[in-house]
Amino acid sequence: MMLPTHAIAGLAIATPLLVLAPDHAAVALAGGLVGGVLPDLDLYSGHRRTLHYPSGYTLAALPSAGFAAILQTPLLVAVTFVLMAAALHCRMDRYGGGLELRPWEATSERAVYDHVRGRWRSPKRWILYDGSPADVGLMVLVGAPLFVVLDGPFRWVVAAALLTGATYGLLRRRLAALAPVVFGNVPESIAAHVPDRYRQ
Repeated sequence: MMLPTHAIAGLAIATPLLVLAPDHAAVALAGGLVGGVLPDLDLYSGHRRTLHYPSGYTLAALPSAGFAAILQTPLLVAVTFVLMAAALHCRMDRYGGGLELRPWEATSERAVYDHVRGRWRSPKRWILYDGSPADVGLMVLVGAPLFVVLDGPFRWVVAAALLTGATYGLLRRRLAALAPVVFGNVPESIAAHVPDRYRQ
């Protein structure tokens, strides 16, 4: 799924703290946002493997959540939501399409790498590809209520994610056609850093 959907999902899992623990809501929201985005920082270097740990984030989140519930320090709350949102991100990638430039063609059986099992997990393709109408719909379904509930900078993050995601959804297939043309004509020094899937 696309990054704006992951960012909104990270915020969504922290939103209940607005009611349950309002003193910690801001750090939880910040942690959820960071965790929702964090795994995709590996986009150009071993995407869905380098920073994607579907089992690792979950295993780390459990004791972190326990300590956060007992000690209730802002740092532990933030770390817990980073881990929980990153785990959710990896799970969502498994429910989407494979690791390929055109996931709607379903040519890749690599959704996300599981370091614990030492193998790639196959995509379930419940949402066929990042930026698909279903992906945009999920983002709006979760993001619209968040825009109403949240305030301050988090409301603007949601607004930016919704706008970016909707635009990406409209352009997704065109971008896949454009990528090989653009990246096929870049200088060799840059091409060495471009993932192979963008040149096919």
